[in-house]
Amino acid sequence: MMLTEVTPVPTLALPVDELKDHLRLGSGFADDALQDGLIETQLRAAMAAIEGRIGKMLFQRQFLWVLDCWRDGEEQALPVAPVAAIVSVTLVDAAGGEVVVPVTAYRLIPDLHRPRLAARGTALPTIPSDGLVKVVFEAGFGAAWTDVPVDLRQAVLLLAGEFYEHRYDDGAQGAGLPFGVVTLIERWRTVRILGGGRA
Repeated sequence: MMLTEVTPVPTLALPVDELKDHLRLGSGFADDALQDGLIETQLRAAMAAIEGRIGKMLFQRQFLWVLDCWRDGEEQALPVAPVAAIVSVTLVDAAGGEVVVPVTAYRLIPDLHRPRLAARGTALPTIPSDGLVKVVFEAGFGAAWTDVPVDLRQAVLLLAGEFYEHRYDDGAQGAGLPFGVVTLIERWRTVRILGGGRA
């Protein structure tokens, strides 16, 4: 299975000024914007690290998920959360032919930790032999930075600040996330049972 981000987070949505304040960078100088590219890079890296650790998407955006079989015939746990909507489900046969599944054949079961794609009838659509299914969905807490829970926002700023401050380090720093970041994100982590199955 493969998960691909279809629509990236827009630069204007990122809390660049908030991270500058967090870092106590000077303001009012002609070169204020010179650091913006670096700040954006650190923010995106911090968000990716936190999203990967907790399995939650911070900003809402569209994803494409490709898999070759359902784990369960009646419902399939989605790979990230929270999921706002299923955009489309498309079956692809071995020759590459595609058939869009009617929305009447499936539904989203929302859940903060384990959202699921479920059949409206007795079973999810059958994936063709040697084929696959493409699921496009919208995931994330919201389109704006203020839609992200406050503890996760603070974790992003702390981690981005850490990345910024140690951007020239030679790797001597200890591996892993800082303690403060781990504490902030701990309650958001999804406990994986049976590799993300129904249990």
